[in-house]
Amino acid sequence: MMTRLYSSTVLGVDGIEVEVEVDFRPMAEKRIFIVGLPDTAVKESGQRVDTAIQNSGLPFQQGIFVVNLAPADLRKQGPAFDLPIALGMIAGAAETEIDASSWCIMGELALDGAVRPVQGTLPQIMEARRMGRKRIMLPCANAHEGAPVQGVDIYPVSSLREAWQLLTSAALPAPFTNSGAEEQSDGEKEIAVDFDEIKGQSYARRAMEIAAAGGHNILLSGSPGSGKSMLAQRLPTILPPLSREEALETSKIHSACGLLKRGNGLVARRPFRAPHHTISDAGLMGGGANITPGEVSLAHNGVLFLDELPEFRRAALETLRQPLESGHVVISRASGTMTFPCRFMLAAAMNPCPCGYLGDRRRTCTCAPAQIARYRRKISGPLLDRFDLLMEVPAVDPSILASAPAGECSSSIRERVMAARRLQCSRYAGTPFRSNAALSGKALQRYCRLRPEGRDILLRAVEELSLSARAYDRILKVARTIADLEGNPEIQDSHLYEAVQYRAFEHSLRE
Repeated sequence: MMTRLYSSTVLGVDGIEVEVEVDFRPMAEKRIFIVGLPDTAVKESGQRVDTAIQNSGLPFQQGIFVVNLAPADLRKQGPAFDLPIALGMIAGAAETEIDASSWCIMGELALDGAVRPVQGTLPQIMEARRMGRKRIMLPCANAHEGAPVQGVDIYPVSSLREAWQLLTSAALPAPFTNSGAEEQSDGEKEIAVDFDEIKGQSYARRAMEIAAAGGHNILLSGSPGSGKSMLAQRLPTILPPLSREEALETSKIHSACGLLKRGNGLVARRPFRAPHHTISDAGLMGGGANITPGEVSLAHNGVLFLDELPEFRRAALETLRQPLESGHVVISRASGTMTFPCRFMLAAAMNPCPCGYLGDRRRTCTCAPAQIARYRRKISGPLLDRFDLLMEVPAVDPSILASAPAGECSSSIRERVMAARRLQCSRYAGTPFRSNAALSGKALQRYCRLRPEGRDILLRAVEELSLSARAYDRILKVARTIADLEGNPEIQDSHLYEAVQYRAFEHSLRE
């Protein structure tokens, strides 16, 4: 007797439907064969499933079980096939006809029959909906991941016995609702840091506001303790909230990596990823034996912060150039090629020299000119061109720290940022662009037109600062954002002058 059920696996960050066929032949001995390109975890599921069925007290008999996971040319990974394989074996041994065509089933089994959580539930549920499976059976611990997906009914189970009763029941219970997940997500929106904790640094705060309003990449340079990391860590607090589409995109990646917090159906806030400078290329960009997303993809729709930028390996930094332009990263390995989304804001911080005190009023730099030049050459010109704003962050005078009042709070800044983003959303409706930073080609010429006087200002600045053509475009984008913050439909000369200021520092970095 043969039983057919449906499950799913994760390929990169996408779900792929897998058909689970279980054929049973009564014999005096028990043997289990699993075919269909299974990995080690799937091959071992036969022993887990056999023991779980016996310990659950479900009807069973000796025989030969052949389990086929289709499509046969797709490598199957992970323990999520335990539950559908077990249900298929029980149905075959009990000679019970079941109609599982509307179900997508996933879950790992413990030896006592308990159903354990699995990774990548959200993309698998989205794939099941696309394939027309209206009912999802999954572990109780993963129920919150399926709650945001509309058009499917979620049925969490805690044991193999409960799963069998659910599959064979004539009347199904009410599906899982997402009320608890929403409450948890609302709690996640509480923010632990705020811009009002930063005293002084008015110019740097202004640069961060412009970066947030236009989705621009920003580089901060200053001596140790000047507040570079504080500024970057608070950048997500002034960004607009995630739209539902963005939340699903982001949650899909985090679910595939097993990073969704228990009880949260969706990622509630824009991601902020801050990898250490010792990170490997695979950790930053993605890869590994089973190709998984890296930090650039985990920062999708959020912020990737690289502190101590020159301390990162130059090869790793250079790999960022293509993803910053395209918004996706392509990972090619012997096992295959994966494409992961990675639209993020890049915020980076660095010292002006190896000792960190070049230009500091209180401490003297001890670095030789050759050391400083070698330190700055770790950041290539093409990578510098990917930053829209380059900002010097001077050390704050201790008297300001002691007596200055609290700065403007994040919520006030975020209101202005959101107003500017709404203008951009309206302006770019019907186009693939979401923010000023994404503009390119003809769209840049169309939406960032300059008067003759403004063009002369920009050309003169590019010539005097020896800037590249890419830097020319980025000044235009920043000027467009400054105009949006003022609600001005035209780019004025004052907007250009301010935008040029955020490139002046680049000349000293290239020396």
